[in-house]
Amino acid sequence: MQHLILSESVGNVQLKVDRRHCRDSSSSGNTNMDGKSLSCNVCGKKFKYNSHLKRHLMIHSGERPYSCENCGKGFRQSNDLTVHMRIHTGETPHLCKVCGKGFSVTSVLKIHMRTHTGEREKPFTCTICRKSFRHKGSLSLHMKVHSGKKTFSCKLCGKGFFIKSRLTDHTRIHTGEKPFSCKTCNKSFSCNQSLTAHAKVHSSERPYSCETCGKRFRHSGSLTFHLKTHSGQKPFSCEVCGKHFIASRALTVHMRTHTGERPFSCTTCGKSFSLKCILKDHMTTHSGERPFSCQTCGKSFRLKRSLQVHVKTHTGEKPYFCELCGKRFSTKHSLDAHMRIHSGVRPFSCQKCAKSFTNKSSLTIHMRMHTDSRPYRCTTCGKSFNKTYALTVHKRSHTGEKPFHCDLCGKAFTRSSGVTNHMRVHTGSRPFVCGTCGKSFKSSSNLFSHMHTHTADRRSPSMAMWQWRNRQSRHSN
Repeated sequence: MQHLILSESVGNVQLKVDRRHCRDSSSSGNTNMDGKSLSCNVCGKKFKYNSHLKRHLMIHSGERPYSCENCGKGFRQSNDLTVHMRIHTGETPHLCKVCGKGFSVTSVLKIHMRTHTGEREKPFTCTICRKSFRHKGSLSLHMKVHSGKKTFSCKLCGKGFFIKSRLTDHTRIHTGEKPFSCKTCNKSFSCNQSLTAHAKVHSSERPYSCETCGKRFRHSGSLTFHLKTHSGQKPFSCEVCGKHFIASRALTVHMRTHTGERPFSCTTCGKSFSLKCILKDHMTTHSGERPFSCQTCGKSFRLKRSLQVHVKTHTGEKPYFCELCGKRFSTKHSLDAHMRIHSGVRPFSCQKCAKSFTNKSSLTIHMRMHTDSRPYRCTTCGKSFNKTYALTVHKRSHTGEKPFHCDLCGKAFTRSSGVTNHMRVHTGSRPFVCGTCGKSFKSSSNLFSHMHTHTADRRSPSMAMWQWRNRQSRHSN
């Protein structure tokens, strides 16, 4: 039989067909070759059908003739475009017969059915790290992580990726393109995965539950990460300092403390940050935006976590407590700072006078003594203060506000320390003791007044108390 090589173009790629084993096209239907005699001249892969080879050649040529009118994404096949359009329309034609949940493609429905049949949810396991996957294709992509080969690179910044879709998503960071929009709040995203994750915020659906503590999560990955807090597993370690982490992402961020890398820069002031979320928080300082408001008092905040801490002032919630003295705190950060009082650690030092402090905020306030800075000004009378709390208390002298009340008699005070001192009237507590005669008092001011009976000190009680408090402050800080 004569040996024929046929050529045909698909995009910019030349197709070659080896016809030594050719059947008569009229007797073969769709099959124009016997076996897999159609060969790709780029990678050598063989195919049985001419249509399959043509579709494969588009991988090499990059040809994607079917485009989405909404986001511009291109596809090699029309049915892939049809499935993709359901992302924009929200259509879920494939329904679970057990629970009625809808899906855009049958493959996802099949995976969902495993939750009802008891079949293992992630049947494909990596032989190297034992990580499991729902799809065989996902396992194949994961194996590239172990090989370290990143075949797709960003032309703008050089960052490499294992799969092309990740590169496509990444490129939108440079272009600013966000083609995927939430139908509920109109928020836009650069990739479909982010939109899918965001949509669960509106549905309040948390289908993944921890069997140990009962906490629920929107994403399976979040549950997997959470489970390591129970097991204590920290498989990722820093080669510089030996610190261990639950996730590789946390290690990547940690390494920036050693390298000094700050890849996220503010376009307004040029300041750079190690994390994108910190940059987003910083940007609100320029915009003045305070999107998070307290439903109890109406006070607004730049950051969600600042609101969460503030709400605890209304609820009185203090879940963190010191095991040494029993004092309770609303945040772990406050507890950590308090523990330095017991340990004596003072990691924050003033470069002008060498005085050290247990926390950074105390050092910041102390530095204003050297600069005489009083950045907090009362808009009513113009008086300035070096602390926000001092300004807050001062404003109550204009408004008459007394937010702190005694639970026993209802008496109100402008600051919480006023309630603490007042409660001694009810309890009979006298914690201030004279070192000379042993007499005790309810307040430090009464003790100072008493001290004059033992000494010839003619200073006014208020001056003596101010000097004593100054000494105590230097000793405690």
